[in-house]
Amino acid sequence: MIGPLVIAGVGIEFLDSKCARCFMRLGVRDSKALSPRSRAALAELIERERGGIGYAEAWPELVDGYVLGKGETGGLNRLEALLMAKVIGELGADLAYVDASDINPDRFRGYLEEGLGGEVGLICEHHADRKYPIVSAASILAKVRRDEAIEGLKEEYGDFGSGYASDPKTISFLRSWLRAHGEAPPIARRSWRTVWKARQRRLDDP
Repeated sequence: MIGPLVIAGVGIEFLDSKCARCFMRLGVRDSKALSPRSRAALAELIERERGGIGYAEAWPELVDGYVLGKGETGGLNRLEALLMAKVIGELGADLAYVDASDINPDRFRGYLEEGLGGEVGLICEHHADRKYPIVSAASILAKVRRDEAIEGLKEEYGDFGSGYASDPKTISFLRSWLRAHGEAPPIARRSWRTVWKARQRRLDDP
């Protein structure tokens, strides 16, 4: 809800690395199940064993444009797929394992193929970050990069928590900002339902 959407990719050579075998031995499958400290430690391990790493980011203004213009843009899922395609292209991959965020993985694959514009083998599945070490690794790198961006934003805006809609501290920050400024901060995704609800609550307050 606050901060950038971050996509990461790891070079396919990672599959043959000691790091990948370590991931499988440790049962690492989902970055969301790890603490920030554990993610940071694993990110350092991935970077040492990598066969290439790529990132793409979308800040709130771009995210809002895709979400609010869904009928024309294809919405957030298409944006994520195009960002993934950008990373895949930069890494020069001819095979990519991708976590499909769309409820329809075939549609998501179509968005990816649109962004790639060439012949790249795609393994595109739901919860791929729980199945394939290479996707788990990319997910961890993306989370760590986002964590770093959030810490940078806190230096300017104060401590707003994790930036996720499930965080009471983030919601409290958003409501306080709306009361003080009348609109959401530029670091927030204004198209998010939580932001709309917080704004409506402010308007309804006596």
